[in-house]
Amino acid sequence: MRRAKAPLALTAVVMLAASACGGADAGSGSGEGGKLAGNIKVDGSSTVAPLSTAAAQLFQAENAGVKVTVGTSGTGGGFEKFCAGETDISDASRPIKDEEKAACEKKGIKYEEFTVANDGLSVVVSKDNDFADCLTVEQLKKIWEPGSKVNNWNQVDSKFPDQKLELFGAGTDSGTFDYFTDAINGEEGASRTDYSPSEDDNVTVQGVSGSKGGMGYFGLSYYEENQDKLKVLKIDGGDGCVEPTTQTVQDGTYKPLSRPLFIYPKASSLEKAEVEAFVEFYVENNASIAEKSLYVPLNSTQEAELQKDLEALKAAHTS
Repeated sequence: MRRAKAPLALTAVVMLAASACGGADAGSGSGEGGKLAGNIKVDGSSTVAPLSTAAAQLFQAENAGVKVTVGTSGTGGGFEKFCAGETDISDASRPIKDEEKAACEKKGIKYEEFTVANDGLSVVVSKDNDFADCLTVEQLKKIWEPGSKVNNWNQVDSKFPDQKLELFGAGTDSGTFDYFTDAINGEEGASRTDYSPSEDDNVTVQGVSGSKGGMGYFGLSYYEENQDKLKVLKIDGGDGCVEPTTQTVQDGTYKPLSRPLFIYPKASSLEKAEVEAFVEFYVENNASIAEKSLYVPLNSTQEAELQKDLEALKAAHTS
């Protein structure tokens, strides 16, 4: 994976640029000289936030009159705001659920769905952990399943030392939580509850890096950004130990923890010139945005489907 500026640095730039923003509908349209102007509100997945932040920074560099704010309420929390009409775009690390679709429909919220990048969930431990390099899905389930009492590494594998296991992970509003629990425990939302949860992946980074027996999980980009503090584990999904990388995520050999990432722009917001322009910019530059943010770009099949979706969007708004 090519290196780039860290997502946190991008976040700081965008939030500073967006500090004077108002509501989603304030100042919409064209500004002086026909240039784009207005405010765009994005919220949702903390995993997708660095992508949207990078897109916002690059877009605002060309469109100074547009202010983009990027929140991190988690995928579920983001859809709650989105379906209540509070945001223009919802970031999601999983597809929208049926109950969320119903909530949007009840409020008359229509939307588009775009796949903008790929991600592999990384299972990380402290740099000081010199005994664990690869875990099987069965071992991860033993650790994370509901009711698990595993609290020492020697309970995971008898070859591991007598070292207290401290767990950190995604909060229940996070799409990362939904995906991890489904992939590892076989049911979305099924998880032990005696761990340290957070919607902010940087809190998980701090927790794991500060504990020799710590373990956590989050999007691959957060490991890439913090690999000086953390060690990533290989995962054996049945065909041997595989490390999460650009190639293994794209070709699906890193299983079962590879996933696509999405944005959901609101149809009524797309009627505003600045939102339509931002979404088109985001989609058209998805590969460079993904690389800039340390994410895995779309594979050729996904890219072709995304371009098809973009052309349909353009056609709808020019007809």
